Amino acid sequence: MLRISPELAAEGASRSPGLVERRLLHEEVVGRLRDMIVQGELAPESKLNERVLAERLGISRTPLREAIKYLASAGLVELAPNRGAKVAPLKPEKVKEIFVVLGALEALAGDLVCRNANDADIAEIRALHYEMLAHHARGDLAAYFRCNQRIHLKLVERAGNATLAQVYGSLNAYVLRARYIANLSRGRWDKAVKEHEEILDALVRRDGARLKLLLRDHLANKLVLVMEALGHAPESAPAQPAAG
Repeated sequence: MLRISPELAAEGASRSPGLVERRLLHEEVVGRLRDMIVQGELAPESKLNERVLAERLGISRTPLREAIKYLASAGLVELAPNRGAKVAPLKPEKVKEIFVVLGALEALAGDLVCRNANDADIAEIRALHYEMLAHHARGDLAAYFRCNQRIHLKLVERAGNATLAQVYGSLNAYVLRARYIANLSRGRWDKAVKEHEEILDALVRRDGARLKLLLRDHLANKLVLVMEALGHAPESAPAQPAAG
């Protein structure tokens, strides 16, 4: 049965009880369904059976339908008239296009965050990094991935450009499943952790030029694994613009 996290409950404790409970429930259902899709528990193109999912999560169909609509707006679910909802397929060419754009956006964010982040921002990202390392050491890929995504989002958010953050968030939502499957290879997972060590070092040093390159290459390396997993291995990583 779905349980509202203590963090979310505390966040809304001082607000209108009815509205708070509905918002918190919505966020919890969205998060649980997103995890089930990202981690492959709900496979691409599989039909979302409302009755089964509602029973499994211990909720009514109304919040479930709201969550499905929300995930459809993020590109993780497809809605078809009179045919219900299904998990969106991972289309290799679209995934590739989005990864190339995300690589450019993260590179820009790397440059900006070194200029605009304050010491508290960097300390927060450092703390997330060590939390991520702990999940890696335990072999907990699901928890690692959630923490990993928080790091990438924080880097973009602390860049100080709201438009960049908005565009990045909408595109990244579509390829969450693709980013997750890249780490199903233990070798790639270990390599990603080493790349994150270098990313943190560049951030702490406020070396924007280096962080820009590291983030761009991090996404390019991940894309190679993703395309292989989808059966469309590229001959090499996609061409990237020269640094400058």
